[in-house]
Amino acid sequence: MLENCCSKCHHSISNPCKDWVICKTEGPLCHTDISCKNKIVNSLNQIMNENTNLVIKIGMSTCGLAAGAGDTFNEFQKLLKERNIQAEIIKVGCMGHCYAEPIVEIIEPNGSCVIYNNVKNTDVESTLNSYFDKKTEGVLAIRYKKGTLSDEAKIPLFQNLLFNKKQKRIILNNCGIINPEKIEEYIVFGGYRALSKVLTKLSPQEVIDQIKSSKLRGRGGAGFPTGQKWQICYDVKNDQKYFICNADEGDPGAFMNRLLAEGDPHRVLEGLIIAAYAIGASKGYIFVRAEKTLMANHLKLAVNQTKQIGLLGNNILNSDFNLDVEVVLSAGAFVCGEETALLAALEGKRAMPRPRPPYPATQGLFGKPTTINNVETLAHVSTIILKNELFTSVGTEKSKGTKVFCLAGKVKRTGAAEVPFGTTLKELIFDIGGGIVNDGKFKAVQTGGPSGGCLSDKFLDLPLDYEKLAEAGFIMGSGGVIVLDEDSCVVDTAKYFLNFTTKESCGKCTPCRIGLKRLQEILEKISKGQGNMADLDDMNNLGKLIINTSLCALGQGAPNPILTTIKYFSEEYKEHIEKRRCPSHVCANLVDYRINPDECINCGNCTKNCPVGAINILSLTGSKQYSIELEKCIRCGYCFNNCPMNAIFKV
Repeated sequence: MLENCCSKCHHSISNPCKDWVICKTEGPLCHTDISCKNKIVNSLNQIMNENTNLVIKIGMSTCGLAAGAGDTFNEFQKLLKERNIQAEIIKVGCMGHCYAEPIVEIIEPNGSCVIYNNVKNTDVESTLNSYFDKKTEGVLAIRYKKGTLSDEAKIPLFQNLLFNKKQKRIILNNCGIINPEKIEEYIVFGGYRALSKVLTKLSPQEVIDQIKSSKLRGRGGAGFPTGQKWQICYDVKNDQKYFICNADEGDPGAFMNRLLAEGDPHRVLEGLIIAAYAIGASKGYIFVRAEKTLMANHLKLAVNQTKQIGLLGNNILNSDFNLDVEVVLSAGAFVCGEETALLAALEGKRAMPRPRPPYPATQGLFGKPTTINNVETLAHVSTIILKNELFTSVGTEKSKGTKVFCLAGKVKRTGAAEVPFGTTLKELIFDIGGGIVNDGKFKAVQTGGPSGGCLSDKFLDLPLDYEKLAEAGFIMGSGGVIVLDEDSCVVDTAKYFLNFTTKESCGKCTPCRIGLKRLQEILEKISKGQGNMADLDDMNNLGKLIINTSLCALGQGAPNPILTTIKYFSEEYKEHIEKRRCPSHVCANLVDYRINPDECINCGNCTKNCPVGAINILSLTGSKQYSIELEKCIRCGYCFNNCPMNAIFKV
């Protein structure tokens, strides 16, 4: 792809000449020969419409690999070779349809394609057979021409592909389409043209003004205006400035940054380079959560590829702008996502927040002016530079553009959805997510990660933007949305998030270090049936104290799951306290097990494996009947989980 892009020097993107210039319409190219443009266009046509062979794309992001995409990829290679089928297999990122992984897209030479879902390695042969026989088994979608999904009403498995219907894909547009390991493909799809425009036509202040006019806000949770953050750092005079991409995504249920950086790493990197130019930084860091190795590897590869063709380093694209970027693995703690703790980790210190002011924009990394944006924020930058109207045409008055939300929990279609600000929770959960698994009843939704709140069904029509959520007493957070159904216990959910933040507290400030532990102890009492009604007032008062006195956002948000569940699900707490009963049968100490004699087949599996001998055998008129002795039962759940006839039930 893009080989011999210039007729003068016969160099390519992967092997450039030293004399790089900017082609006005096509971005960074060597020389200005008209054939450069022609080669770019021809390459794009070849990718989308003029392939002489089949092209098979397989989603190989972390979610796809976890679902078995690696084995699927290997099986395709093996079978194509055995059948002597001429096809190119390409690794791509995640389309966002995590519920359907592994996803396989087969593209015909004319550009039309068929997308298959849940293709395990054992399904590869049947998938190929189905494709060549023009059948629709396992079909997720059919695209009859580039960029247009058909109306799949006749496909029973996924009618109308509702997961995409209300999305507005801007920053996710390349994910699942291009090979994230090839800079050539990013360039063919418009990559680095925004950088070209910035370095040839715009001053740093003009870039900042354009970001300001777009009303882009930080997507990391706080929603601070990005242009204003850049302006503050730009106005500080210093011989050294830093720009940091915060890719330390640690919220349970949030993976939008991982999906973006794995599937389209150059979009993130291009945004970083433009941002560094705008504030006057000569050194950039991408701070990646250590557990997300594929994300880190793709970003490292993107940095190296960009350096090789002169888009990083000295005199970028024949300008006076110099920038070096380094990918750094985080210290592995949730608190590293807080920007001052992140700075401490980068400096080789223990990751602990510090009081502000001074803010990083004036005194950040190594005491120098520093700007920090997260992955999703930077991914919007190139679009704003090239097509500002595309960004500003959606969203609300104060929250422009789109936001990627991650759907997890008890929802049918889990994954990442990019929607305009102002989309309601109901649209996100039911129209895009397909509603509750097993057609169950919606109970609550946790937004904003472990520092967010639990919303009841009365908030389903709440528009998702910073102001509306704040007015209702909630936070946007990074975009995690965890759905609970009627079988979920809000007390257990609050305990889960509190346990997480208690463990992840750095321990620097007393309210967070000790206060969260006290909250945890009270909540544990309630979940064991040992609480009293005064505990609810104690948790309310202590939670508000922690919020008002903690040093950083971890402590300031950690009590939210408790405060919101007490407020909107007080009856469920009362059942735990007054009736010593968990209505959802989740809290182990408040669950009793019974055996239905009409369903029991007397296999003896439960009594043989009960660790405390709590299951008795009664002989009744020549037959056996099993019963559970509640005084001995330790509620381990083994009998319930392993009964072959589901004869054991919870009460």
